[in-house]
Amino acid sequence: MHYNCLLVDDEIELAEMTCEYFNMFDTSCAFVKSAQECLAFLEQNTVDILLLDINLSEESGFTLCKRLREQTDMPILFISARQSDDDVLIALNIGGDDYIKKPYSLSVLLAKVKVLLNRMQRAMEAGRTVSARGGESGGEGKVCVGCEEKPKDGGSQSLSLSEETLSAVIGDRRVQLKAKEFALLQCLYDNRNKIVTKEKLFLAVWGDECYGDGTLNVHIRKLREKLEENPGEPKLIQTVWGVGYMLSTDT
Repeated sequence: MHYNCLLVDDEIELAEMTCEYFNMFDTSCAFVKSAQECLAFLEQNTVDILLLDINLSEESGFTLCKRLREQTDMPILFISARQSDDDVLIALNIGGDDYIKKPYSLSVLLAKVKVLLNRMQRAMEAGRTVSARGGESGGEGKVCVGCEEKPKDGGSQSLSLSEETLSAVIGDRRVQLKAKEFALLQCLYDNRNKIVTKEKLFLAVWGDECYGDGTLNVHIRKLREKLEENPGEPKLIQTVWGVGYMLSTDT
């Protein structure tokens, strides 16, 4: 079967309540209590989004996330009562796409999930549309967001985004991105060669959820590691100290 969400949480009462609420609003949701049950569930079913608690009885959510990231790029949203910035940074560093602190509001959690589901659906539809239009030329469904039709002499490598696969193409290299990384890069594209403040990036990528600079720094670092020739001396994504970041298309 196919589900919109799989919740991995050993707080059975909360998990049952969350699933019941989601299903009531036409967002199919199931839950399991452990990492092993999660892996077994995924062998038999398909899932759009994983909601993952950290404190599981046998194996931590951190360990499970690492294992899943070897197999899938599905969005993983951590939900946890652990409040420290260190936990948030660990979750994002190992492949989590978001971190939602308990106790959470069912309506807010559902809204976050629906936004992500709608974004995924739009990306799939946009990819199919572009593929259909580019069929005669054998296109791959790439949506170019800010790459120049004619590079300047000695100019930068072409840079494009594939919304269908949540990946970036730089030069002749395709790079897989996670949902938050893709949203962050797209925001920088939309404002290329202009300074984008941290506040604007937070609003565009995380909405009104409150996060520290560490969250943004982790995602910027991940993008640089994937896109830059030398992440230690970035030329594509430049830091404007004390203000924000700028995507330079002239390098």
